[in-house]
Amino acid sequence: MREYIPCLDNVYAIKRLNSTERGEKYERHCPEEGKGLNCLVPPPKGYRQPIPWPRSRDEVWYNNVPHSRLVEDKGGQNWISKEKDKFKFPGGGTQFIHGADQYLDQINKMVPDIAFGSHTRVVLDVGCGVASFGAYLLSRNVLTISIAPKDVHENQIQFALERGVPAMVAALATHRLLYPSQAFEIIHCSRCRINWTRDDGILLLEVNRMLRAGGYFAWAAQPVYKHEQILEEQWEEMLKLTTRLCWTLVKKEGYIAIWQKPFNNSCYLSREAGIKPPLCDPNDDPDNVWYVDLKACITQIPEDGYGANVTKWPARLHTPPDRLQSIQMDAYMSRKELFKAESKYWAETIAGYIRAWHWKKFKLRNVLDMRAVFGGFAAALIDQGFDCWVLNVVPVSGPNTLPVIYDRGLLGVMHDWCEPFDTYPRTYDFLHAAGLFSIERKRNDLAFTQCNISTIMLEMDRILRPGGRAYIRDSVNVMDELQETAKAMGWHVALHDTSEGPHASYRILTCEKRLLRP
Repeated sequence: MREYIPCLDNVYAIKRLNSTERGEKYERHCPEEGKGLNCLVPPPKGYRQPIPWPRSRDEVWYNNVPHSRLVEDKGGQNWISKEKDKFKFPGGGTQFIHGADQYLDQINKMVPDIAFGSHTRVVLDVGCGVASFGAYLLSRNVLTISIAPKDVHENQIQFALERGVPAMVAALATHRLLYPSQAFEIIHCSRCRINWTRDDGILLLEVNRMLRAGGYFAWAAQPVYKHEQILEEQWEEMLKLTTRLCWTLVKKEGYIAIWQKPFNNSCYLSREAGIKPPLCDPNDDPDNVWYVDLKACITQIPEDGYGANVTKWPARLHTPPDRLQSIQMDAYMSRKELFKAESKYWAETIAGYIRAWHWKKFKLRNVLDMRAVFGGFAAALIDQGFDCWVLNVVPVSGPNTLPVIYDRGLLGVMHDWCEPFDTYPRTYDFLHAAGLFSIERKRNDLAFTQCNISTIMLEMDRILRPGGRAYIRDSVNVMDELQETAKAMGWHVALHDTSEGPHASYRILTCEKRLLRP
């Protein structure tokens, strides 16, 4: 129960699966209505305030993640070690035992155009281990979302999050990952134990969907460098598949191979008739990801160049991206004006929080924005110099703005707050919810879903660290129920007026989940 992830630990549903050969048991299988979480998840015995960043990159308290299986399995590969009451992370990995920094330098030298921190800002690391690859990219101004399934090394993502590194429990299996098309400048896989060529290359086609036009796929694995017959055959299969995907092998050096995705569709359209994999149907929406099956087809690159033409970091943070124009939403002003207005609103609001509530004294590291829109809240935190990362959630109940969030150089994910989130208990230091509850309550009234306020608040308690905070900015109509629920969970709460004054229709509920509940 201390590490319970409702949609990934549903043993009853997993046992009833027709097949598990493609990794189905690692995907979402949420509890049926009425059988979900109805209690507060306790921390492990001896839990204490996490070590602050940047020290946490290299060490965490043993009692916060009391599992030594990875030490036994991977200690010799420089992943992790245990010393007294702490786990230590030397920065190594299976394919980079001499450290992630040296490995990153090698990648940058192999393909200088990768240019970490300017051309490359957002990266996906598949099968990430304890996320040292992503942890060491942070100092190069690169945000990496590190993913791995909850498998035999089940606590690897929990270690990553305890270290203060962006990570999610996720598996490449039968459904699309919850990220938009053209999200990542690099997708990386180092000994990630994935058969990329199975089922007509369906998993590599999912990588292709998420990879930005002109982006890179970096693969560090035995078939790249070992001269054994079965591994050489796997390498040949990979070469044939990537050629049919119109990827270019730009460099192969040591145990790393790096391919580049094309910038446009010209190669796709010039392939011979009947060649597999085919192009996806023009009506297929590559940004539709919530419970959508993987498709064994090539996602075409937009002819207008949308998604490919992003500016370099840090300018892209405040540059309205081309894909802003393709967002389907009801608005009385232009999307560019909306984008700028949201950025201005959150810049002013965060500045006010710093003045009034001394936010600079908060130990913000792992932050979740539960209804992100264009990512203005996260951008304002960056502008104010907070040394934190934000996972921007775009709820399925609103317009899909995820492509814009990634084009800004931020991280985000699609989610339905009527269901639990795919992360461990005690993941986040800070939860931010602006306008979320009034929208979900209205949706609940219209659709008779199980999406009530207490269910969402209980999930917030599960993923919030003891000592963490939640700020809820919402309509006065939902504040009484929010306060009542928060107090019932043992949170310390206070209700505040917004800057508009006491007669405004919105209030701010500030909440603290103390290390020891009352």
